Amino acid sequence: MRRIIGAAFSSLDGVIQGPGGPSEDPTGRFEHSGWLPPVGDDAINDKIGELFGRPFDLLLGRRTYEIFAAYWPYASDQMAEIRDPFNGCTKYVVTHRDEPLEWENSERVGDIESLREIKQSDGPDLVIQGSSTLYPQLLEAGLLDELTLMTVPIVLGQGKRLFGDGTPPRTLKMTAHHVSAGGNIVATYQPTGPVEIGSYVTEAPSEREKVRQAEMAEGSW
Repeated sequence: MRRIIGAAFSSLDGVIQGPGGPSEDPTGRFEHSGWLPPVGDDAINDKIGELFGRPFDLLLGRRTYEIFAAYWPYASDQMAEIRDPFNGCTKYVVTHRDEPLEWENSERVGDIESLREIKQSDGPDLVIQGSSTLYPQLLEAGLLDELTLMTVPIVLGQGKRLFGDGTPPRTLKMTAHHVSAGGNIVATYQPTGPVEIGSYVTEAPSEREKVRQAEMAEGSW
């Protein structure tokens, strides 16, 4: 069985949109495309080398696919270390659109159940790049095996987030981490199940607290 591995660059406030360059993804009037190069360092480069230095296929949402398909087939030899594996691997694209996928070795995935079948087949791990819309679906279906989050010390305030609307509540366990001298955090997580609820309250609520709870239940707040 193949694993599905998320790999995302993120700001401190969870934005993953357009890390690579100014023209990468300005949708939604995003003004900060290209935020990663000034703060990226060896910790991030080493993790990327690890992820893509072994056999892999790509798992992409349609928008990320279009961004990659317009860049990587035409990248210069200076980028061959990433260009050639990206061009040679299979690109599984989760999309409901019928337009052809012109980048070589690209396959359309119509729904999550089709992806489940691909995951159960033989082959290399599936690595997600970008594609924020995939994460809620994968968590809900229990298909995400691992997430490597490369968090840099900036706050962007706007943009597509790794876990956006519709993300189901889940608990994740950290399995590895590294903090670089520049403050970049490279951490790997595995989903472990639903969110458990607990309480630090060990005493009976005061009368004022009972009133507050009742007001909240009535929608007064």
